[in-house]
Amino acid sequence: MSDLLNGALWPILGAVVAGGTIGLEREWRGRAAGFRTHILVSLASALLMLAAMRQADWAFRALPDENIVTDPTRMAHGVLTGIGFLCAGVIFRTGFSVHGLTTAASLWITSAIGLLFGAGLYGLGALGTGVTALILGGLRLIDLRLPDRKVVDVVVAWDRAAPSPEDQVQAAIRAIDPQAHSGRLELIHDGRRIRRSWRLKASTDDELERLAGLLCAAPGVAAYRLNPRDG
Repeated sequence: MSDLLNGALWPILGAVVAGGTIGLEREWRGRAAGFRTHILVSLASALLMLAAMRQADWAFRALPDENIVTDPTRMAHGVLTGIGFLCAGVIFRTGFSVHGLTTAASLWITSAIGLLFGAGLYGLGALGTGVTALILGGLRLIDLRLPDRKVVDVVVAWDRAAPSPEDQVQAAIRAIDPQAHSGRLELIHDGRRIRRSWRLKASTDDELERLAGLLCAAPGVAAYRLNPRDG
């Protein structure tokens, strides 16, 4: 029993520290999968790999004269496949924008790092943790120094029976981004309203406020929504 605890202590401790290190950045960024989620993912991966590495201790009886060959890599394949369902839960789409991809990737690599600690590859697990933390935190600092260009989903609706304000809306959007892309065009409210979407790029919040003012001033606009993409 003591040998089992001593052999499992460092993999579990390493997995918890690695998951916490990666999850701390996600928690600070206010993501749905944060500190505790990443720790649990890393810990679960490490425990499952530890169990796979110690199949000789499993409580099952082999048939007489049967030679059992264990393959811990099957556990790794199963864990990384299963973590995909959890990753899919943090990805969602709003208009043109897809959110949660970075968090999903961080969960996936956290699981992989937990497997490394469970397999006893402490150096590789520590290196992976450091590089992941650098990518999530260090490269974010570089990104903040780059010119800010926000991708914004613009959705505008107007009454179908009233004169169309589409020309004024188009002009307002092109004034912010001449290369704005038009998207979905649909009927809503049982066909009583027309709703159309665009994707544009804005450099500052002032431009978004200016666009909001132009849309408010456009006659016939019944509703609009500006949804900046979360980078």
